Amino acid sequence: MADKFDVIIIGAGPNGLAAGAYLSKAGQKVLLLEKRLEEGGGLMTEQVTIPEFYHNTHAIYMMMVDMAPVYPDFQLEEKYDVHHVFPELQVAMPLKDGRSLCMYRDVEKTCASIARFSQKDAASYRDMHAKFDEMMKHILGPQTYVPLDPAPLMAAKAQATELGRELTELGEKTPEEIVCELYEHDIVRTLMLYMATHWGLDYSQSGVSYMVPVYLNRMVNYRLTCGGSHRVSNALYKSIFEHQGQIRQSVRIKRIIVENGEAKGVELENGTTYMAEKAVVSTIDPHMTFLNYVGKENLDEDFTAMIENYMWEKWSLVNLHLALGEVPNFKAAEGNPDVNNAFIYLLGYESMQELKDHYDTIYRGELPDKAAFNCCFPSNHDPYQAPAGRASGLISDLACFDLKDGGSEKWMDRPFREEYAQKQLATLKEYTTNINDDTLLQTYMTTPMDIQNKYANMIKGGYKQGAYHPLQMGYLRPNQDCSHYRTPVKSLYVGGASVAPGGMIIWGPGYNCANAIAEDYGIEKWWSEMEMVTNAREEGHL
Repeated sequence: MADKFDVIIIGAGPNGLAAGAYLSKAGQKVLLLEKRLEEGGGLMTEQVTIPEFYHNTHAIYMMMVDMAPVYPDFQLEEKYDVHHVFPELQVAMPLKDGRSLCMYRDVEKTCASIARFSQKDAASYRDMHAKFDEMMKHILGPQTYVPLDPAPLMAAKAQATELGRELTELGEKTPEEIVCELYEHDIVRTLMLYMATHWGLDYSQSGVSYMVPVYLNRMVNYRLTCGGSHRVSNALYKSIFEHQGQIRQSVRIKRIIVENGEAKGVELENGTTYMAEKAVVSTIDPHMTFLNYVGKENLDEDFTAMIENYMWEKWSLVNLHLALGEVPNFKAAEGNPDVNNAFIYLLGYESMQELKDHYDTIYRGELPDKAAFNCCFPSNHDPYQAPAGRASGLISDLACFDLKDGGSEKWMDRPFREEYAQKQLATLKEYTTNINDDTLLQTYMTTPMDIQNKYANMIKGGYKQGAYHPLQMGYLRPNQDCSHYRTPVKSLYVGGASVAPGGMIIWGPGYNCANAIAEDYGIEKWWSEMEMVTNAREEGHL
């Protein structure tokens, strides 16, 4: 006889763990099914170079620690000893001429750095920081943790407040237009445009630019998880077990069992079946969920067409993890010693045109002649992640999955990978004084193809389960039939990054999905609505 659970969740990544943790603590019998050997999805910390060097092999920049409900709701710090470092210097952009542009947590220190390039831009940043912080606290942050309304209703609400109208105006512009209207100096524009777009926005496309205030606000709010990103997922994993939830790892799913239009359970490829008394939740991508596991025979043609037309990201990541014999010293630190203590570095872009050219090569399926990227050295802020006197590092480069010359398989070619890594290292060496063949102890590369192979739901190496495009954002993510976490298949819910508010480690999809299930089945919530959400409702923003 098949084992029975109240809720079965496919995928034990961040959103699956969040949904499972909320529901199991609410007294539900929860089962999570995970393809990989361990839970966590992109929240992964591994020793992939040399023992005692810990590398966050996917997610590292935690952008919503101060806002996401999972941290206080599960007392991750107090109960599970999950701590975060909040570096004072968030982003540094060293230049070849020895100057640097630095973005601090402290607004006035940031303005002082910008003023070295443009006094006008310093004043503009001060105003932008205040305005985008207001948008984040009153509209964009709260919208992350509630179901979103259809566009006409959201537009009507936005028009009712001055802050909403200002946000709407931004959404009608491209990221490039927003940045260029705010800033005059090319270097300042370059940093701002990169930080506004590198998580998935097309610099020349309007319609989703309401995300620009999110990313430029979060630009000075990133945290690093002490001990590695996996500490966060491991804490939720523990909470699930403490409340009698179960996780089956290294499983292969054959299908979601659908009877008379209702999801009843899950069958594995080995014939094992698990039945759900209440709900089946999928946190994986729409293609796998509906076309592979539900099956077209259980879906109508219009819905199937929407799923088939779902768009994947334009770019992925080429990550090079570093084990270094010395802590990096940046040439620009001679002019500003703070540079050596930055959390995130932006290297290789000396103008906005170079940044735009990089994006354009990606769109054409090509590679730039020189590597430019963001990078970080986690052990500078968390000594646990490398032996004393040494450093762990990460170079994170934007690149396309399907190359014009060689396709996606080109990423598996060893000489090509080694050549690409050398281009990345050449750029790092250009901006530092002590990164050389002697101090570079070991490297480990993950390409767009590696990401897809490791995480089956990251199609084409995409790390957000689908492009950030106007036709599949907000209420339309992944489509209007699934945007409130329910689907056309009764008792089947979706709660992954392909649902609003989207990808990255923001916890919104899993949290919102748990709320939907609790509401539909009369499950008493042990958690309360966040204060910022309640306030946003009262202010008319939600």
